[in-house]
Amino acid sequence: MVYARDSKSRSRKGLRVQVPPMAPILPYYHSMKTSSTFTTALIGLIAGTIGAYITLNVTTPSKEELIRDFYLTENAVHVSPHGIRQKIAEGNQSFLLVDLRSAEEYQKEHIVGAVSIPAYKDPDHSAYDEVDRIVGEFKKLPQDKEIIVYCYSMPCMTGRKIGLMLTEHDIYVKHLGIGWNEWRHFWQLWNHEHEWAKTNVNDFVANGTEPGVYTGETVITPCIEGQFGC
Repeated sequence: MVYARDSKSRSRKGLRVQVPPMAPILPYYHSMKTSSTFTTALIGLIAGTIGAYITLNVTTPSKEELIRDFYLTENAVHVSPHGIRQKIAEGNQSFLLVDLRSAEEYQKEHIVGAVSIPAYKDPDHSAYDEVDRIVGEFKKLPQDKEIIVYCYSMPCMTGRKIGLMLTEHDIYVKHLGIGWNEWRHFWQLWNHEHEWAKTNVNDFVANGTEPGVYTGETVITPCIEGQFGC
């Protein structure tokens, strides 16, 4: 059957052909198009729902997994001040402390043996924008030592910010579990009570532009080495 735009008769080579109108097929065509669009949308909705369900169940960690990851991170990043104090007294050279406070504050006093890479221009102004200098100084440090940074106090964000900055340049450092304030002014806060009379904070503090050398006596710590050290 031949279709045309209207129902007028047309002649071809002397024959008259009655051409039926196209209009009757239009609703059918529209219905097919609407049905196809609906089917596509439905399939997309179902696929999206299944994908979201799988993603949530695969990537959303459980409470137990979050707790485990927290402690894994804590143990990987934080370093016990007890262990560091003992290593300083023993003359252990396997690590290097980095003081992130201003050069002015470092020269006044710092943990004995620590080097200075200031993340502060002065006591009141940070130098976080001096990325090239800070990263460059860390790259100069010995590659065979464990690098441990410290800043002003336990809640101080400087060590965390510099640590993050360094990871963006493939440099990974650890973080001393306390800051300068706790080391210098709250010695009894983090040392065990029976150690108070056996240790003297002044033996673990130096001043000037050089790291300094420990000259006190070795005190045995109750903390052990390795995973379960305090």
